[in-house]
Amino acid sequence: MTKYTPFSYIVINLARLIRPSEVTFSGVNSTLPMLACLVAKRAYDFDFTWLNVAGGVDAELAGPVPLSSGNAALTAGSRSIFANEDFYDLCTRGGMDLCFLGASQIDGTGATNNSVIGDWDSPKVRLPGGGGSAVMMPTLKRAATWRTEHSTRTLVDTLFFQTAKGNLQSVVTPMCVFDKRDGRLAVASHHPDVTLDDIRAATGFETDMSQAGPTPEPTAAELAALRALDPDGTFEADAAVRMPELAA
Repeated sequence: MTKYTPFSYIVINLARLIRPSEVTFSGVNSTLPMLACLVAKRAYDFDFTWLNVAGGVDAELAGPVPLSSGNAALTAGSRSIFANEDFYDLCTRGGMDLCFLGASQIDGTGATNNSVIGDWDSPKVRLPGGGGSAVMMPTLKRAATWRTEHSTRTLVDTLFFQTAKGNLQSVVTPMCVFDKRDGRLAVASHHPDVTLDDIRAATGFETDMSQAGPTPEPTAAELAALRALDPDGTFEADAAVRMPELAA
């Protein structure tokens, strides 16, 4: 059995998307990307600039990590304070390398829906909206998103509504990591306990799996960093990430 839990799989593989010397942003309602940025700060031997939606720049937390990714504690030790409009400005000027942006639905082209489930005029569910993703996704260099549920209702062939489209390059779920290839999301690697048939059955769009292999196991440094951030499992319990039922 793998050393990954569904929760640690998402956080660690989001952290692995961060590159040396880049400017990386974690947004509102983005606890797992917030943890991923903190894991990368502790586990990797390179520097990068971390901006968070609370306004912090390379924050150095003095106490426990807050559950909310917008908590003012995320400005502790910050080199400066960013306002929301500054994030958008940085994107449009080409200065944002990687943004973690949430999505309720994702299609095979990397377009996202955060607006409605069902008909626009009479939706089954009205979602919270794009939170700036329609501006940021086309202008930043790379966007990444995550889903705690890998299913045909979240990874869909046709969105109920297109909230944002642009440079979404990566999607991380409990089952696999998708990367953009030739304009579509392709499976880059999969959870070591998951088969390609499992992924195919749980994904609502056609996806290339020809280059997919098992995701490398978490390193000791990655596991130690995540354990230090979530010593009592509060974040893992709150995220409630579940692996879909797998084929025998």
